[in-house]
Order: sequence, then C-alpha cells, then structure tokens
Amino acid sequence: MRALSSTERLALGAITSLTILAGVARYGEWAAVPRFALATVSLAGLAWVVSFATEQLGERFGPAVTGLLQSTLGNLPELFVVIFALQKGQLVVAQTALVGSILANAMLVLGLVIVVGARRAPDGVMRFSKRLPRDTATLLLLAVFIIVLLALAVGSHDPASHHVKAISAVGAVCLLVVYGTWVVPYLRSDDAPASGGEERARPRLSLAATLWLLGIAGAAAAFVSDWFISALQPAIDQLGLSQAFAGLVIVAIAGNAVENTAGLVLAWKGKSDLAISVVKNSVAQIAAFLFPLLVLVSFALATTLTFSLAPVYTGALALGALALWQVSGDGEAAEFEGWALVSLYVVLGTLTLYE
Repeated sequence: MRALSSTERLALGAITSLTILAGVARYGEWAAVPRFALATVSLAGLAWVVSFATEQLGERFGPAVTGLLQSTLGNLPELFVVIFALQKGQLVVAQTALVGSILANAMLVLGLVIVVGARRAPDGVMRFSKRLPRDTATLLLLAVFIIVLLALAVGSHDPASHHVKAISAVGAVCLLVVYGTWVVPYLRSDDAPASGGEERARPRLSLAATLWLLGIAGAAAAFVSDWFISALQPAIDQLGLSQAFAGLVIVAIAGNAVENTAGLVLAWKGKSDLAISVVKNSVAQIAAFLFPLLVLVSFALATTLTFSLAPVYTGALALGALALWQVSGDGEAAEFEGWALVSLYVVLGTLTLYE
C-alpha cells in the first residue's frame, strides 16, 4: 500500500498545528477576529482531513457509497455548528448555515465542478449518470415544498401558522422516511458497472488508520465548531457583517470544504460520476436528512429549529431547486451552465451582506 505523499503529510501537520492554535486562541481569550479566523480555517482544514480519509475508505467501494460517505462525514462541521448555534440561541446562524450549505453545494460547488469537468471533456460537455441529479432534485423539492407551504401559511396568517413546530416535526419525520427509502436502493446501485470506464483507485491507508483518522478529525471538528460559534457574534460585530452572511457564506464555504476540494479534484481527474456524486449527495443529505434531523433534535435544545424561514431564503431555495433540476437533470452540462450556478450564489451572497 502506497505511503502518503510529502504534500499530504505537510497538509496534515499544518492542519493539526492550526487546530491547536485555534484552541490556544479560544482558551487564551484572544481578540474575537483572530479567534474567528483561526476557527474558520481550522474547520475547513478538518473538513479536508475528513474528505481525505473518507476517500481512502470509499476507494474500497463504488461512486454511490463513496459519495454518500464523503457527504455524511463531510457534513459533520455543519451538524456541530448548527447544534452549538441553537444551544446558544443563534437561530439565524443555524438556519442560514443549513440553507447556505444546501445552496453552496447546489450552486457554488456544483457550478465550479461543472466548469472544471466541462473544460476537461473533449467536446466541452460534462456527462454523468442521470439518476442522482434527478433523485437529488426530488428530495430537495420535497423539502422546499414543506418550507414554501409554511412560508405561505405564516405570511397569510393562516390558522396553521400557529402550529409551525408541529408541522415542522411531521415534515421532518416524512423527509427522514423518504430519505431512508431512497438511500438503500441507491447504495445498492454500486453493484452496477461504473459509467465512463471509471476505475477505482487503490487505497493508500489501511482500514484501521483510516478509521482512526476519521475519529480524530470528527472529534476535533466538534471542538472547533464550538470555538467557531463562540467567536462568531463578536467577530461579525467588529467586521460589520450580518449573521445571515456569516451563516450563508462563511459557515457554508468553510463547512463544505470536503465537497469543494473533493468535487473539484475528481472533476479535474475526469471522474465525472464520482465528482457529481460527492456534491449531489451532500445536497440531498442536508435537505432530506440533516435539516429534518436537526429539527427533531432541536426540541431538546435551548432554541427550536423549524422549517419556517425568511421569505428571501424560501424563494432562494425554491428557485435554486428548479435551477438544479434544469442544469443537471439531463445528465450533462456545459461550462456556461456551471458559471450560471456560480452566479446565482454570488448574487445571493451579495444580498446577505445587506440583511
């Protein structure tokens, strides 16, 4: 089994040092902005470690299992950030972190992956299996249906608007059931031959070393997420940023470093199915698993999370779901379509600056 490259060893060492430094800054009561910056970079670095270890684990399986593993473990930072935010009463940060993670993957990361994949394709068109994009769009639209329905009820002062928590709980259970019935057959699809002649690489880490690395990175991500939330409010006050921008852009990009790095690298290598699998699995999982799971968990926390969002984020999710279906539902995408998705995210991020 091949050893780690010098670059990978250097990266692991640098991330370890950054995480230790972020801890020193937190408990040494450094100024808010340096603490926030160190926690943000450390969170992104730990996401990369999880991505690397998951890739080693996933190389023993096919694109479906690999993509699901990377998205599941790659979403650990978002899980911890949202839980700590809810525990500290920062509902806006929790909501925008989830919405931002969905839209960052569906627009920014997917858009960049398409740009890279299309440029690497001989005819300028990135091609991939149609099943996952269509399934992802269905799961996202189901979540959006619940969110839009609640937005209409609250906006019109319908009698149902007085029961947002109950409706959210029922919607969360429905989403989890649908996700469960989807994910098992999807994972079994790895028994079929991979499209495009993609071959599995040989893992460079033993199974024991991979699991150890995943465990350490996951535990560290929990601590760093707490440090991140502790420094968030004073830092954005000093920088003049809104909570919406912090959640939708900063948390989303830092927390999605797994999809950012893995998807782009895989697209550059010409592994279109695997690149799309990593990104699309994350979108489906946050919308139909992580979001509803956190809604149910939040009933035991200081602040309750529901599917009732601000109108602008409800609209962004609805239009984003339609854009996602339009661009990737046919199993192919050109470079301009990738830039179109990136542009949608840039406009949305700019809007949050003024929230």
